[in-house]
Amino acid sequence: MGVRRSGIVLCVALSAAALWVAGPGASLAGAATGGGECQLQGVANLSPPLTNTSASFAYSFTGTLSSCQSNVAGIQLPETVTLTCAGGTTTGTVLYQEPIPQGSGSCGNSTTAGVSLSTWADGKHTVVSYNTTGALAAVQLQGTVVASMTLTLVASSVPAGCTAPATYTISSDEPVFAAGEGALAALTFSPTTQDQNCVTLGVSSANINGAVGIGSAQ
Repeated sequence: MGVRRSGIVLCVALSAAALWVAGPGASLAGAATGGGECQLQGVANLSPPLTNTSASFAYSFTGTLSSCQSNVAGIQLPETVTLTCAGGTTTGTVLYQEPIPQGSGSCGNSTTAGVSLSTWADGKHTVVSYNTTGALAAVQLQGTVVASMTLTLVASSVPAGCTAPATYTISSDEPVFAAGEGALAALTFSPTTQDQNCVTLGVSSANINGAVGIGSAQ
């Protein structure tokens, strides 16, 4: 989940589902007690790649927050659930797909929306529903902590002869960040390789960096 900076503008606004969520106990300028702030570094994968022509796209995101924990959106997560098989029930680990963030735009400007998940050191979670707007390399993200995220079963991950629950719900159970708290981020994006220039080759993978925070406005 490390990330390096490349010199081309991405603009993708791809909201980087980024999660801007800061870890419990961190400080957030402009937020009330209980807020947090830290630095985000991550990588977003876009499909189809962004070009200079406006179009719809989807993306996934994985990243790290300094002094905090991981943030993800649009990926598949392994979860342990009860499986129903020919011989009865058993416990097994299968994959569930997070909601995939969606966007519209080009390498010049774009908007996106999605739901992202932060997992803290104590194993608790924070789910954030967010929207982004972007122009060139700069993206502004605004979001709100919501009660939960519902994931859908990846059927191919279920063992033959067994069935698994069709959905899996992850709740926002980190008490520091209650449902309704706000989330903000000022992010920058750049292609992970210099050949992704929006003209001869679209941007399919982008680095994401910036300051992120979550908490109640003062």
